[in-house]
Amino acid sequence: MFEKYLIEHCSPTLGGLKTANLFNYPYDDENKLKADVKKWNRELNKKGIILEIIKQNTDTALIYVYRIKKLREDINNENAKKFLYKYGYEDFNTYYMIKRLKTRLRESEEFPHEIGMFLGYPLEDVKGFIENAGQNSKCSGCWKVYCNECEAVKIFNKFNKCKKIYSKLFLSGSTISKLTVSI
Repeated sequence: MFEKYLIEHCSPTLGGLKTANLFNYPYDDENKLKADVKKWNRELNKKGIILEIIKQNTDTALIYVYRIKKLREDINNENAKKFLYKYGYEDFNTYYMIKRLKTRLRESEEFPHEIGMFLGYPLEDVKGFIENAGQNSKCSGCWKVYCNECEAVKIFNKFNKCKKIYSKLFLSGSTISKLTVSI
């Protein structure tokens, strides 16, 4: 079942097109959940992908699947740092930032929308979402778009095509390891 969620929700990340994806995973055995995450980290870390449980409830876990190299690139520019600093991200070490995100998820009453930066969304769209409380977007797909609509639509189409191809290949017997691009 875990594999199915990886394919359905993370194909663009597995394919090297996207920095990261998130998915809510229902579970009934916490040990099995942790074993699955550990297993897939052993498989995918060598290809530059890390899986983390970033929030856990009694029967669901929010799984963050990311490419560490791409994440570093996304959050290590001055504009991203200035933006994230406003939300308490003071140390720009990638692992610290993920730890801070986990804290924000656990302690915030509202969902911390700066998470878009950790998913590879354009900074202006993340800011637009926050400033407009999720309203007034030009379009939406993987995220709500407030700036470059044409470019975003192209990206959404690319992600959807990747998901369809990966689903088809997975159903015909390809393994997630074979489908995962090394970058």
